[in-house]
Amino acid sequence: MKLLGVSGSLRAASFNTALLRAAQDLAPDGVTIEIFGLHDLPLFNQDVEDQGDPPAVTAWKAAIRGADALLLACPEYNGGVTGVLKNAIDWASRGSPSALGGKVACLIGASPGVTGTVRGQDALRQSLRKVSATYWPLSEMLVGQAHTKIEGGTLTDDKTRAYLGRHLAAFVEHLRAG
Repeated sequence: MKLLGVSGSLRAASFNTALLRAAQDLAPDGVTIEIFGLHDLPLFNQDVEDQGDPPAVTAWKAAIRGADALLLACPEYNGGVTGVLKNAIDWASRGSPSALGGKVACLIGASPGVTGTVRGQDALRQSLRKVSATYWPLSEMLVGQAHTKIEGGTLTDDKTRAYLGRHLAAFVEHLRAG
């Protein structure tokens, strides 16, 4: 089984990208997690789309189509989903059929705040519903005070690592039960 991991942050020391790297290490047997970077995606512009998808957009849509499900690491900026992640969803929602149509997503997120990324994940779920993607109903994994659990780009907190491992195992079980 192949999961596509996507971080909604472009920051080199992103807590959310660190969470995805930890997920790669903790993935259940038989599951691979490929991390797809959003650095090269242009801002959505229908004038650009009308000329044909840029190569970065084509690669993004192909990565989604090639995955069994999505693992979205959602930061929270100003109480919502990041522009980076929203832009990626906007691009992937275009075309017929949409690359996101019918895809199942598991949402995770890390933030220095006490409540983690609860509002960002709420906004992300709303966007996913609009583009015919679904999300695992139990997918909310919130890592608050991430700066105390992620050091040097590595998830070091044992309790959070254990929880992430159990969370991924339950998501994969949900996918396999179909």
